[in-house]
Amino acid sequence: MARGQTTNSPYTVVVPVTDTSATQRSQAFQSALGQVLVRVSGGQDLSGKPGYADALQNAAGIVKQFQYQADHGNPPSFTLAVSFDQGAVQRLITQLGATTAGVRPPLLLVVKAGDGHLLKQDELGALAGAINKHGYQVSYADDPSQLPDLGKLADADPAALSAISRIYHTGLVLIGNLHANSADWTLVSGGQSQHWSAQNNDPNALLADAGQGATDRLSQALNVIATGDVSGKLWVSGLHSAMDYANLLATLRADPSVHSVATEGAQDDGVMLSVTAGMPLDNLVTNLAAAGRVMEGQSHDGADASLRWLH
Repeated sequence: MARGQTTNSPYTVVVPVTDTSATQRSQAFQSALGQVLVRVSGGQDLSGKPGYADALQNAAGIVKQFQYQADHGNPPSFTLAVSFDQGAVQRLITQLGATTAGVRPPLLLVVKAGDGHLLKQDELGALAGAINKHGYQVSYADDPSQLPDLGKLADADPAALSAISRIYHTGLVLIGNLHANSADWTLVSGGQSQHWSAQNNDPNALLADAGQGATDRLSQALNVIATGDVSGKLWVSGLHSAMDYANLLATLRADPSVHSVATEGAQDDGVMLSVTAGMPLDNLVTNLAAAGRVMEGQSHDGADASLRWLH
């Protein structure tokens, strides 16, 4: 396993260790549990909750399994894959006074080197590690032929986002173009693009800073929790069949922040829904779009927020 790699399960984390001693293993368990708690709580920062420090100290008690991997370099390096018991993690989040708000979809990394080639997983350890540290998983675009036009993707083109959703099952993409001592970055989230540039003579620091910047932006958009239920009207366009409509309702009802949904009417390729959720509807749209099946839609009369279904 490469340094910073994550797995498909939100309850499994791979962390670097300097050796296979009990002390290092205990520290790795604590670091891994901290990452899992952020993931499963939907990005909430639980570190200030009473009992959090004790929970990390007792992390070994809810480890389901762990496995070392060695890179036989000079000197050798090690990683430790740690899997936690799902039920125990969910109970712990409840005990800390938080909610299991749903696991975020992975952030797809599409990073090009100065010569134009797409960086592979083992070249993106610093970037993935920084993203993992803040509770987000990553996936990798290892096959350039599967990617849509990167210019259109950076502009959040609906067809490009639909292709990403079908192949990589996410609506979160970080696009990077590396230069000698700088990089240009584009974060696509919720059908919207954010652009920034950075400079650093240290390539690993340049990647790590990008991971921090991306997760900070994602957290501002996604980690919104209301003090009570919010009700409103949601317009969804782009529905071309009864199957689209059924899949839309299934998507909404599967989201733990959506407490109720009812259909009020339909027109052309759109439907008006009455929704009650644990966050404002604008923030609900952003969170739903992160999964890749929908993106933010154009405003519609009578609706508090709008979505567009992606095919």
